Amino acid sequence: MKYARWICVLCLSTAAAAQVSPDAIAAAGRHPQDWVTYAGQYSAQRFSALKQIDAANVGRLAAQWVFQTGALGKFEATPLAIQGILYVTGQDNLAFALDARTGRPIWKYVRALPEKIQVCCGRVNRGFAALDDRLFLATLDAHVVALDRRTGNVLWDTKAADYSKGYAFTVAPLAVRDKVIVGVSGGEYGVSGFIDAYEASTGRRAWRFNTVPQPGERGHETWQGDSWTRGGAPAWVTGAYDPELNLVYWTT
Repeated sequence: MKYARWICVLCLSTAAAAQVSPDAIAAAGRHPQDWVTYAGQYSAQRFSALKQIDAANVGRLAAQWVFQTGALGKFEATPLAIQGILYVTGQDNLAFALDARTGRPIWKYVRALPEKIQVCCGRVNRGFAALDDRLFLATLDAHVVALDRRTGNVLWDTKAADYSKGYAFTVAPLAVRDKVIVGVSGGEYGVSGFIDAYEASTGRRAWRFNTVPQPGERGHETWQGDSWTRGGAPAWVTGAYDPELNLVYWTT
């Protein structure tokens, strides 16, 4: 793959990489020891039912280990925690699997990004989505990538948009059933925003919802002249999902 390499420091055993099924993500609130999706559960409330830390003991918290990413810049990711392993992304689409108890690195993913990426607010990334035995990463050069959760090896890499036109991804994807959903960034550069869904198994794009309606789409007539081409409306924050209604909710 042209833009990526991976380093397996101590790859996970098959047993350690148990499946994260769609049902497990939907039931995440009942298993608070893990954090299997960006906001903790599909409701996106970021609430944890864990009770070990409370008002009586919070003052005794102390650092147990520190992991250095080896890169400069801002760090904005929410780690996924799955069976004692942390999966976290960093600056410039670096990514790591870490032993949650010790901080020991298990593998590291490195992406060789193009030189002239346009991002307004830091070369950041907000995290992974997990589904089955895979992790999904949306990149600064407007690709969506699937990694093997055991090794960090690239399974597929799909180009979503042309980064040279200002498109980028900083958001954490959302895994829903057999799809990976992600919203594009780049509104500061006059892009026309969208939300994509990709087949988790193959990386094939299943659908695209244009947040600024394109020619022939309902509402396009409300955009004067060619203003729709630079209408923005990027989907900057990871959305929520209602499994009962099968509806995704995403702000722009």
